[in-house]
This record gives sequence, structure tokens and C-alpha cells, in this order.
Amino acid sequence: MVFTYVDSDTKTNIEILRKLKNGTDIRGIAIENSEGKANLTSAIVKSIGCGFASWLKNNKNQRNYNLKIAVGTDSRLSGPELKASLLESLVDLGCSVYDCGMTTTPSMFMTTVMEQYKCDGAVMITASHLPYYYNGLKFFTPAGGCESKDIDDILNLAIKTNISSEVIAKGKIEKINLVEDYSKLLIEKVRKSVNSITDYYKPLKGNKIIVDAGNGAGGFFADKILKELGADTEGSQFLEPDGRFPNHIPNPENKTAMESIKKAVLKNDADLGIIFDTDVDRAAIVSKDGKEINKNSLIALISSIIVKEKPGATIVTDSITSTGLTEFIDSLGGVHHRFKRGYKNVINEAKRLNAEGIESPLAIETSGHAALKENYFLDDGAYLIVKILIEMSKLKEEGKSISSLIDELKEPLESEDIRIKIKRENFKEYGSATIEGLKKFIRNVDGWSLESKNYEGVRINCCKEKGWFLLRLSLHEPVLALNIEADTIGGTEKILSKLKEFMQEYKGLEF
Repeated sequence: MVFTYVDSDTKTNIEILRKLKNGTDIRGIAIENSEGKANLTSAIVKSIGCGFASWLKNNKNQRNYNLKIAVGTDSRLSGPELKASLLESLVDLGCSVYDCGMTTTPSMFMTTVMEQYKCDGAVMITASHLPYYYNGLKFFTPAGGCESKDIDDILNLAIKTNISSEVIAKGKIEKINLVEDYSKLLIEKVRKSVNSITDYYKPLKGNKIIVDAGNGAGGFFADKILKELGADTEGSQFLEPDGRFPNHIPNPENKTAMESIKKAVLKNDADLGIIFDTDVDRAAIVSKDGKEINKNSLIALISSIIVKEKPGATIVTDSITSTGLTEFIDSLGGVHHRFKRGYKNVINEAKRLNAEGIESPLAIETSGHAALKENYFLDDGAYLIVKILIEMSKLKEEGKSISSLIDELKEPLESEDIRIKIKRENFKEYGSATIEGLKKFIRNVDGWSLESKNYEGVRINCCKEKGWFLLRLSLHEPVLALNIEADTIGGTEKILSKLKEFMQEYKGLEF
């Protein structure tokens, strides 16, 4: 059998294919809508699948495509059709394929390391929290998620013409219940870690814990994990997968989503509320009293658990974390290391520090991406929650709540997150020029000073307002992201007023 990577439709859309790259993922419009025509089509996905198989083959130095590859989807409407195309391309190349059905992104990586699978690679069809009409692909090997250069190589192989491979025979597809196997791993982790004297099998008995899956892929957590561990999950909501996301966007950063789980916790008198994003690589929680534990407070919570386990540990975060968080981690005896936005950036920075002999067991973004060294540095929302549940069980025996871990975290008096549109074709150049102009502008602002370590954009300390702000170029959109914190009444408004004065010179910005 001879298989050619790129069909005639795809040849005319090579530039579109390259534009689908989104950092270390592939993302595009899979369902035509008012925002635009579909550019992540079945034909495109088939070609990308061939590129991934070829890339794996080259890395393993294999003559034929006798590879094992797992494929899964989240709850998106376009998932089944795109998965069918991907499976077809991989089978035509002679690959043995595990059809994992609907599952989570972290579980897809686990197919490369779990003894019963040991796949050469895995593909998750997801676009995380983006609107229903988007979809995308995430790629894994036993070494972890693919890096930006790996995606370039995969796409280059996908778009090359006149490349064919002799395949002796088609591969085969085997359907598996990956969520079931993955859940068993998490359940065993809780049981062994809590090691309850009273009830080994039901260590969460007596706790009411509810889940909001936002109609994404995380609904399994309520029945397959929490109930199995003895928790009362009555009051959990939006567990049924629905790719239209009819109730709210499954995204812990979304205000509507967080308000929904907070109301559910209070209404049901729950001990804990858990919310996941669509593909469960991110999570956040709500305490018994309805307090949102997310972003800086979530980082503080998991940091308190990790530093207790690893005294003196370095916690790697993204750049927009608060001054109060740094003080909190310092008070625990840990070290706060800020780095660039982007979950792969913080993960790779933690790996780099560990390679240099600096103990860095946790890499976490304010978005909720949390990766632990003990779990392959995999950003896994379900594993993050498991760590919290273990600590919650131990604290309950001492008569304490999980939120007691962050009683000493200093929250800013005021904060603002603002997105400033860049209305220019060359938005990256325009945004970068704005940031460079700001560096010069602040020299003449009394009390403002440049942060000594700027990993992205520009972070400015504002002495009079007892605060700071960070202006950075968005990773993927024509936007300047502005984060402000202040510990004086009206401090954020004073900072904003001065910034608006500066930005009057930049007509390409929509403040």
C-alpha cells in the first residue's frame, strides 16, 4: 500500500495548516459559524495525523509504521468526525490504534506510560476552554507533551508532497475505557496517601464534595472517583458531556463559571466544590464558606502542601502572580520563582531548575495549569484535586478545613485584569514597541520602577500605590494584557490613569 500525506484539498491550504499552530498545540475552527469558515477540517486532521505518525517513526528509527498510538476526544461536537479521520489515517499507515473515546487530556499522556498500553504516542482532540466551534490537537510521547519545535516538525511532515511509505498491512483499532483505568490510578493514590485507619476504601466518607464539569469531559470525577472514595456528591452539576456548553464555559478563569460553582456549594452546604475546564488539565476549588480558591490562592494552597512535603522547595509560577503570594511562599520556607506565561514555559523552567540541582517539584500557572514532578510534570487538573483531597482528609482529622492552609495569604486590596486590543496588522511589532515605549515613560513617573527580573513584557513596581502592574503581549491574540494590583484605596485607578496618559500616543490601541 502506498500512502501520500497530503490530499489535493490540503495542498491548496498549506498556509492555513501552518497557521493552525498554537504554541505547542493545534487549534482552529472546526464548525463554520459567524466567526469564520472551518479551517480544521477532516482532511486537514488526516494530514496532521500522518505527520505525527511519520514524526514518531523517525524518532524511533522504525522502518515501518508498526506504532501504537492512542486517540481521545473531549465533549466537543466536532470531536467524533475529526477522530474518525485521524483513526483512518493512522490505520492506513499500519499503526495499532487505541480508541479512547471521550476522556481527558492528562489521561491521554498516561497511555504512553501505563503498563497495559505503553503507546509510542497519543493525540487528544480538544480546544480546551474555547467556544464550541473550535477544536484542536495535543500530542504526547513517553517524554511528555510535544514542544513548539516538535509541532513545526510534525506540520512540515504533514505538508510535504510526493512523500509516500510502503505499508505492508493496515493497522487495527481497539476501543478501550481509558477513563476507567485512569480513575483507578487516582483512587489508589488517595487511598494509599490517606491510609485511613477507619476506612481504607472510603477515606472521603462524611464529606460532601460537588463537581461542576461545565458539560466538558470531567463529569466522570464525581461518580468514578469521589463516590468510590465515599464522598457524597449530591448537588454536582453539568456532569453530562455537551459540546454546546449550554450552561457556562468550562473554564476556571471564567467569572460566570466560578459564580455557578460557588452558588452550588452554598446551596448544597458542601464541604468542597471542584470545577474543571473542558479537557481537565486545569481545575479550581471553592471552600465550604463559598470562597473561591483560584489563581493566586490556588497556587498558595498547593504550594503549602508541596513545601510541607519538600522543605525549601522552589515553586515556579507565571509572571502575573501577586506580591502577597511571594511573601506567603517565603513564609512557608519555600522559594517563589516567577517565569514566563504559558504552561509549557513554567513546566520547562521547573525541569531546568531540577536539572541544575534546585528542587522544583511544582510548576503552576495562574490559569490553573498545575504540573507536579511526582506526576511526570503533567498539567493535570484531576491529579491536582487528588493532592488537595488527600490533604483535606488529613486536616479533617485535626478538625481543620482545607482553606485554613491559606489563612495567612495576603490578598491585594484592589486588582484589575484588562485586555487592550491592538488594531494593527503587525500587532506583535506594535505591541512590542508599546512596551518599549512604556519602559522609557516610567522613568519620569515618581515612585514607579522597573522590576529587576522581567521575563516577559514589563512589570513595574508602584511605590505610592503600594502595588504593581504587568503589561505583556498576549501569546496568541492581538492583545496587550494588563494586570494591576494595589494595596491603597483607588490605587488601581491612579495607575490606570497614568497608563491612559501614556497610551494616548498609541492610536493603534483600543483601551
